[in-house]
Amino acid sequence: MKNNHYENRRIVIGGIAATIVFVYVVRLFMLQLMSDDYKKNADSNAFMKKVEFPARGVIKDRHGRLLVYNQPAYDIMVVMNEENGHLDTLDFCQTLGITKEFFEQRMRDIKDRSKNPGYSRFTQQMFMSQLSDHEFSVFQEKKFRYPGFYVQRRSIRQYQYPYAAHVLGDVAEVSSSDIENDNYYQPGDYIGKLGVERSYEKQLRGIKGSQILLRDAHGRIQGKYHNGDFDQRPVPGKDLTLSIDIKLQALGERLMEGKIGSIVAIEPSTGEVLCLVSSPNYDPRLMVGRQRGKNHHKLSNDSWKPLLNRSIMGMYPPGSTFKTTQALTFLAEGVITPMTAFPCYHGFIHKGLRVGCHGHGSPLPLIPAISTSCNAYFCWGLYYMLGNRRKYATVQDAMNIWRDYMVSMGFGYKLGIDLPGEKRGLIPNAQFYDNAYKGSWNGLTVISISIGQGEVNATPLQIANLAATIANRGYYYVPHVVRKVQGEPLDTLFTRKHISKASKQDYEYIVAGMRSAVERGTCRSANRSDYAVCGKTGTAQNRGHDHSVFMGFAPMEQPKIAVAVYVENGGWGADYGVPLGSLIMEQYINGKLSPASEARAEMFRNKHIFYGTGSR
Repeated sequence: MKNNHYENRRIVIGGIAATIVFVYVVRLFMLQLMSDDYKKNADSNAFMKKVEFPARGVIKDRHGRLLVYNQPAYDIMVVMNEENGHLDTLDFCQTLGITKEFFEQRMRDIKDRSKNPGYSRFTQQMFMSQLSDHEFSVFQEKKFRYPGFYVQRRSIRQYQYPYAAHVLGDVAEVSSSDIENDNYYQPGDYIGKLGVERSYEKQLRGIKGSQILLRDAHGRIQGKYHNGDFDQRPVPGKDLTLSIDIKLQALGERLMEGKIGSIVAIEPSTGEVLCLVSSPNYDPRLMVGRQRGKNHHKLSNDSWKPLLNRSIMGMYPPGSTFKTTQALTFLAEGVITPMTAFPCYHGFIHKGLRVGCHGHGSPLPLIPAISTSCNAYFCWGLYYMLGNRRKYATVQDAMNIWRDYMVSMGFGYKLGIDLPGEKRGLIPNAQFYDNAYKGSWNGLTVISISIGQGEVNATPLQIANLAATIANRGYYYVPHVVRKVQGEPLDTLFTRKHISKASKQDYEYIVAGMRSAVERGTCRSANRSDYAVCGKTGTAQNRGHDHSVFMGFAPMEQPKIAVAVYVENGGWGADYGVPLGSLIMEQYINGKLSPASEARAEMFRNKHIFYGTGSR
């Protein structure tokens, strides 16, 4: 008879032994095949993976002039697993010109996963960035004393000219959100922050490479693993050719010194932006190197807001430049014909409402109304359109038709320029006014929008685009500052025509009105004998001094350039807008300014409207 007691003990002991063996087998499998920690330990003892950063693409202007290039810089990297705690901190700090407090805080920050989410004690971490050649040489001589610290060669941006900061942008160290949004980046990497450096980051940055280096038991580099067979060479970033003419940009920035506002010039036939000036501005070279943070803080706190790109972010009343859109709408909708004349008794006066106007002949048909910038003419046009119950069932229907025309001409939404931060401006619709006036409103309530005042807001870019659309007699291309990306076709967003709702014939009347404004109207100071200029002034009402506005294009036939000038508190459009716009057109069309025009440019350079610290 079997002894059940001993049989059960044997089964239990056997089961325990089998379980122990199973656990060891599973653990051994985990350690050898699945444990990343042990793999890192093994790899870190024998290998070091060194990242090789690609050269960032260079940036040139439309004529091939170099604007942005790279120069060598050096970063100090640390591998925490190799930093043995016996570092001569005082000597290390003296070598790099830093304080002990900085050293200790930096080491804590590296280990803090909330600040450095990609931290690993086995991989290189950024300790200090952008050492100069001299700083690198001093450190390199003593590097053998500092186990765990390495030098990483990379490049930093350099800017050839002190111009076009808002277009070019800058490069800075990645933030935690940048790392979370794109696994290309690791702590200490650089990324475009503003301008084309930001919007074309993926083309400019290239592809990282790597070297696999062998180390001995003491951590000393012995050479490349398998003679570099497993290394990956970095792929340089793609070069950009901008549409910007840097000489035209320089002139625009010179003319806007001491003023707040913008100058935007566009090539109508392509939508290429020839210059994009925002004032006050700053020297892009301030945003390079270890002083970037300090300089950025100073610019951010400047009350004149030099970091604000007013060309695409400033939202202003377009003033009388907007009358061209009204004339096109009224013609297309049959509200007027070119011969329709409206009275002007020093303004629009109807049912107790008065919108003032300067003295001129009355009544006027369309072309002289544009030439003299008659307020009453366009107020009457909007009044009759919104009040026409035979064509539009309600004032709301008429208002939304009006809005559709404005949108087709590039207002009310972002145009889509290839720069970050563009604003959409404001074109009101029927719902906007229903909400504002509880549904009880009519043409007289909103009459000021007919002359580019009231609720209408636009960016200087949108006003320049309007000039380009008129120059093209009814279509535009989305404005863009990059003309060519190396090895890539231009995005089709920038090659598609956008057609206005008004006809080409309607636009010919507007061109005639703008030509008349230069020959005998409000833009006479822009008239020239060598090419025909078309223009329209604007004087945008403001709580303080009025804003000076101008838009125009030249030559009248086969136009090469369309311009918008917006000078805050500059007074009449003819005071600043017209002469500045005329100089921009002359520089681009003729390639230089005449001696008389150069003297005029210098005069306007010295005419300051504000005296801040934001301009160079």
